Amino acid sequence: MTRGDVTLVYGEAETGKTSLTIQCAVNTARAGYKAIFVDSDGTFSPVRLSQIAYKDIDEVAPSITLVKPTTFQEQALAIDRLDEYLTKTVGLVVVDTVTSLYRIELGGPKKTFTLNRELGRQVACLAQIAKTRKVAVLINSQVRNVFLEGVVTMEPVATRVLKFWADIVLNLKHTGQSRIMKSVLEKHPERKRPISCYFIIGETGIRDHRR
Repeated sequence: MTRGDVTLVYGEAETGKTSLTIQCAVNTARAGYKAIFVDSDGTFSPVRLSQIAYKDIDEVAPSITLVKPTTFQEQALAIDRLDEYLTKTVGLVVVDTVTSLYRIELGGPKKTFTLNRELGRQVACLAQIAKTRKVAVLINSQVRNVFLEGVVTMEPVATRVLKFWADIVLNLKHTGQSRIMKSVLEKHPERKRPISCYFIIGETGIRDHRR
């Protein structure tokens, strides 16, 4: 995750997506910058924040601005107004999860087209903010099953839109072992092939796991 880029993180439930976003916000605050956290999924937990930022929560917490939209329209408004709050001290914008409120409103073909276009507009706006304001943007997505030639794979909801605008794509997977997950870097401007690593979801956040 770098300033000027949009990073997409996707994976099934309980693979550490929200823990990762909170940890990135904490690390941003520790580096002396502010983070704006758009909690569209309602999963941001002050308890989890205090666990991850256990040693300096009083210094870290004031540097994280929390926005909690409850509808897809409110998410659009929050993203459209980001530019008003982006000072030189802001280093990170998080949207967790960018597709949750969108998915709730999915309906017939006409509505789906309208929602897809609006989601594309929102992510394009985030990409423009990343490039023009030189901040890191981190978005999470839910997943859906994709059936291809008898094989079931997991892809992010609204795959085409999200992967088109994302500079970096990270896929988090279960390993079958408790708290140990696999991370696959599927897209990166400086890498031609995917690479993977393993990590542990612990009480104080995510840490590397050597296999």
